[in-house]
Amino acid sequence: MSSCPDRIEVCIVAIKKIRLSDQVVQELKAMIAEKHYKTGDKFHSENELTHMLGVSRSSIREAVRLLEVSGHVKVHQGKGIYIADPDRPGQGAFTRWLKENEASLAEVFEMRIIIDSKAAAYAATKADQADIDKLEEICNRFKERAAAENPAEMIKLDEEFHLQLARSTKNRALYLIMKTMTQSLDEGWVSSLSVPGRIKKSVLEHCAILDAIKHHDATLAEGKMEAHLTNALADIKKSMNTTEGA
Repeated sequence: MSSCPDRIEVCIVAIKKIRLSDQVVQELKAMIAEKHYKTGDKFHSENELTHMLGVSRSSIREAVRLLEVSGHVKVHQGKGIYIADPDRPGQGAFTRWLKENEASLAEVFEMRIIIDSKAAAYAATKADQADIDKLEEICNRFKERAAAENPAEMIKLDEEFHLQLARSTKNRALYLIMKTMTQSLDEGWVSSLSVPGRIKKSVLEHCAILDAIKHHDATLAEGKMEAHLTNALADIKKSMNTTEGA
C-alpha cells in the first residue's frame, strides 16, 4: 500500500480498513522515507501525528515506541521524536533501547506483577462463563497469529487478554487501572513481545493462566500470572546482554 502524506483524509480511511497498530507503524515509516528525513532531524510530535492520522494518542505512542525499538527513531523525553541512524537498525537497536530503558522497564514489571497477579486471582473466583469464553477466544487468536511474530499485532492481542482478565474480576476500579497501564505504560508489552521467542512462550503462559481461571483456582491463577510476568522480564534482561552484532 502506498503512503499518502499529502492526502491525510485518504490515509485515515486506509488505516481504519487494516489492523490499526500495523498500519500506523507503516504510515510513519513511509512518512519518514517520503519526506526524506535525515538522521538527527526532528519528527512530528505525538500530538501532531494524532491529528494528522486521525487515530488515538495511545496508538501513536505505541507505534512510535515500536519504531524506537526497531531503531528508526529516538525519543528524547521533553524534547521530541528524532530520526535515528538508518544504518543501525535491527536487534542491535533493540538491545540498546532495552539498556537505555532498563530502570523504567523493571518498575513497570514490578507494578504489573503486583496488580496483574492479584487480578488473575480475583478473575478465578469472579469470572462467569461469558468471561471465560471471551478469554479463550482471545487466547485462540493469539495462538493463531503467533507464528507471524508481528509484535504490533501481538501487543494488541496481549493487551486484550489482560484487559479482559481485569473485566472478569467485576471490579471497575481495577479494570480502569489496568486500562490506564496499557495506554500509558506500554514499555512492558513492547519490550517483551519484541524479544525473539517470547511470543510463543506467552501463548503457553496465557493458556496456563486461562486453565487456572477455568478451574476457579485463585492461588494457581495468581502463581501462573506471576510466573508469566517474571519470565517475560527475565527474557528481556537476557536480551539486554546480547551483543549488538548478534
